[in-house]
Amino acid sequence: MNDTIKLLRNHRSFRKYKKGIEIPEEQLDAIIRAAQAAPSWINGQHYSIIAIKDQERKNKMAELCGNQPYIAECSVFLCFVADFHRVKVASEMHGKSFQIAGEADLLMVAATDIGLCMQNALTAAESLDYGTICIGGLRRNITATSEFLDLPEFVMPVVGLCVGVPDVEAPVKPRLPKEAVYFEETYQTDVMPLLETYDQEIIPFSKREGFVSYTERLAKFYDKPYYSNLTEQIKERGFLGGK
Repeated sequence: MNDTIKLLRNHRSFRKYKKGIEIPEEQLDAIIRAAQAAPSWINGQHYSIIAIKDQERKNKMAELCGNQPYIAECSVFLCFVADFHRVKVASEMHGKSFQIAGEADLLMVAATDIGLCMQNALTAAESLDYGTICIGGLRRNITATSEFLDLPEFVMPVVGLCVGVPDVEAPVKPRLPKEAVYFEETYQTDVMPLLETYDQEIIPFSKREGFVSYTERLAKFYDKPYYSNLTEQIKERGFLGGK
């Protein structure tokens, strides 16, 4: 197993950071440039990254994301936003109308590009011995967060990434059995026995994080919408045929 694979398989999410530590600019630059090296649909690079370093702004961002303290504690909070503003500008440059602005596929394109980009940033940060945690709460209040970040039309917050020096150790959380997520040739639906086994394996982490099992957590999360008015807020940003 080479060092890159070891690094990837040793990923952990850190929820407590040493305060007041700045990431050297050359290291942050290396992280961002690694993120930019990720593949993207038609090389469109349908994302932008906004770094929040100022302590007061990190405090506010922590509040907007659901009062998550590690956002305020980390050295830098990277906001990954779906970005079709550049597409709009390019369309205007060449006399095109950007008619597909309302297509749902734009969300899939942006989400894929952002996922690849953020994973590169995460891996680069961990290779420099920083801790990270991904923050889905960036889309908890899309309207307020967009105003806070001064986002134009066709730009929308999707996910954030805390980067900093960990203040605690964190164990590697076991993943689902490979057989539950990897199939050859066709999809396999008989995963219940594998889920039951994983429920037992994840118990030490489940109790620490306040839930009983993996499957129970999934069932509760998807029993009703997690973020209210999400579709309406997405439309406000110009996606899904909004505005």
